[in-house]
Amino acid sequence: FKQKTAYEIVDCDWSSDVCSSDLGDVWLSPHDRPLTREELCDAVAGADAIVCLLHDRIDDEVLDAAGPQLKVIANVAVGFNNVDTDAIAKRGTVWFTNTPAVLTEATADIAMALILMTTRRLGEGERVIRSETPWVWSMFYMLGTGIQGKTLGIVGLGLIGQATARRAKAFGMEIIYSGRRQADPAIEAELGARYVSFDELLETADVVSLHCPLNAETQHLIDADRLKQMRSDAFLINTTRGPVVDEQALVDALRAGEIAGAGLDVFEEEPKVNPGLLELENAVLIPHLGSATIETRTAMGVLAATNAVAVLNGEQPPTRSEEHTSELQSQSTISYA
Repeated sequence: FKQKTAYEIVDCDWSSDVCSSDLGDVWLSPHDRPLTREELCDAVAGADAIVCLLHDRIDDEVLDAAGPQLKVIANVAVGFNNVDTDAIAKRGTVWFTNTPAVLTEATADIAMALILMTTRRLGEGERVIRSETPWVWSMFYMLGTGIQGKTLGIVGLGLIGQATARRAKAFGMEIIYSGRRQADPAIEAELGARYVSFDELLETADVVSLHCPLNAETQHLIDADRLKQMRSDAFLINTTRGPVVDEQALVDALRAGEIAGAGLDVFEEEPKVNPGLLELENAVLIPHLGSATIETRTAMGVLAATNAVAVLNGEQPPTRSEEHTSELQSQSTISYA
C-alpha cells in the first residue's frame, strides 16, 4: 500500500517501527512544513491510508484525489476540525481515526503553565530582563495575582479538562465546570468539581480555561458579549482551538480592561496572530505547544500509524474516532444562546 503523511515526524522513528516494509510502499513528505493544497492532492493519489496532521484539510477534494481504494484517514490529533467527517462517512468504506488520550497530560501542563504565566505576569517579567529595561525590586513592582483559593472554570470537562483541574486543585484552586452533561460523580468527587451553567461559570470564575472541541456550535463561543460576562479581574486561557475565541473581541476586551489577561496557545488564523494581541502586555502568547513534547508527539505518531496499519490488516483500529464522539461532545458547553 501507499501510506501518505503531511511531513516526517522528526526524531520519532515511529514510521520504521510501525509501518514496516512488509506492508508496502510508505511515502513520507520531505518537507518540514505543511503541504500546499496541490502537493497534498498529488501526494495522496493512489493511497490506501493517509496519516494527516491538523493543518491538512481533508475533504471531498482530497478524498477524490486519493481514489476509491482509500481505506483509512488517520489524524495525528485528538480534535478533527480539519477533517470533513461527513465527506468520509458518505463514502461508506473509509475509516477515520484520531489520537485521543496520549496528549492529555502534555496539553494540561500547558494550560496550567498559561494560568501561572498570566496571573503572575511572567511573560512581562521576562521581557523586562531580555530588553535590559532598568528595574529594581520594590514592594509593589509588577504584582500579579495568586491562585490559591481562587476559582477555575473549566469549559469542557473531558480528559484534558480533568487533567487541568487536577493540576489546579493541587495549586489550591476551587473547580467549577460547564458542559453538555454532568460528569461522572466519581470524577466530580475526585476533583471537588461543581457543575454550573455556562453563564454562572463566566460570571464567577477567576480563571476560565477552554477545553471544548471546535465545531459549528463552539466557533466564537467566547465573543464580545461573553467576555463582558467575565469578571474584570478574570483571566481567559485557550489551549483547544483558536476559532473558539473571537480574537478581535478579545483584543478589544483586554485593551478596555474588561478582563485582566489572557493566555493563548492557539489562534484563530494560525500561524497568523492578530496584531493587536502582540501589542498587549496582558496577553501571553505561545505557538501551539500543547502536545509539543518528544514523548507525546512520538506517542501520537505511533498511535496514528498503528490505527492505519490495523485497518489495512483488516483489524479494528485502537482509536476509531466514533468511539470518542460522545467524549468530545461531552466537552461542549451546555448552551450558547
